[in-house]
Amino acid sequence: MRGAALISALALAAFIWVMPLEAWFGAAFPAHMLRHMMLVAVIPPLLVLGAPRLADRIAPAPMIAAAIEFVLVWAWHLPAVHGFAFLSRMGFAFEQGSFLLAGILVWAGCLRAGQPLMGAGGLLLTSMHMTLLGALIVLAPRDLYAEICGLAPDLSAQQSGGLLMLGIGTPVYLVAGLILTARALGRTEAHP
Repeated sequence: MRGAALISALALAAFIWVMPLEAWFGAAFPAHMLRHMMLVAVIPPLLVLGAPRLADRIAPAPMIAAAIEFVLVWAWHLPAVHGFAFLSRMGFAFEQGSFLLAGILVWAGCLRAGQPLMGAGGLLLTSMHMTLLGALIVLAPRDLYAEICGLAPDLSAQQSGGLLMLGIGTPVYLVAGLILTARALGRTEAHP
């Protein structure tokens, strides 16, 4: 199981960096969002499951991890900060690295927590804020990022990116949070 999780994480990481996602989507923003969601919601839990001892050593309290991730994700989606990442290789590397680090902290904190209900709370909080951010991106009346990135406005590309955030982030965090909640309730019933 551990080896399969690590191999899957590495394969997904290779996929999002090697494949021409911008060409597939026909726009930069949905490709960016797919990479972002892989780095916060899909690859980190696989790394945590694949390296549980390391995850135990770095795992913060679930709510602290969720708060760190919340601040980083929302900050990188401010137009000026997103523009810095889009227009600068250093900014892009820093953005992507911080997404991965935040994802690892959230998943290590929540999955490795001694109290699954606290872990569930961290994941459900993350699901809620990802849903809100994705909805804001989808429902925005104009392209929020094109001008600062020097691109022609493309509201449909922004909406596609927001839908990717909703379609990946919301269910991944929600389902994992519900699984941890079920574990916590199972423990409570087993030990009245």
